[in-house]
Amino acid sequence: MKQLLPLAFLALFTGVASAQAPMTAAEFDAYTQGKTLFFEAGGLSYGVEEYLPGRKVRWSFLDGDCKEGSWYPSGAQICFEYEDGTGPQCWTFFRDTGGLRAIFQGDDPQTALYEARQSDEPMVCLGPKIGV
Repeated sequence: MKQLLPLAFLALFTGVASAQAPMTAAEFDAYTQGKTLFFEAGGLSYGVEEYLPGRKVRWSFLDGDCKEGSWYPSGAQICFEYEDGTGPQCWTFFRDTGGLRAIFQGDDPQTALYEARQSDEPMVCLGPKIGV
């Protein structure tokens, strides 16, 4: 019985450690491909991103204004570049029991985004803004 306790503890510890490892690009692609993920921060809706073939994405702050972009791996991070030219936005993604958790490059882990829900449906984007 004494030997079972350390083995059970080691198995639990190993499971926790592997759950906290950042996702690889292959894991991220396999998880997100073809999905639309809704994210929250601090219990409030934050935004939605649709993951398209070829590492293409579409992002919105849930206002109907969508940005097209793409993602690529950079070390342990996944970086996004959008059509607005704001430059790369790099995140470290983790797979938790409730879905994805994302920490922005240089941010405190307490300010993470969390996957609130997912859908197989495409995002709703408003058309281009025209007029004066």
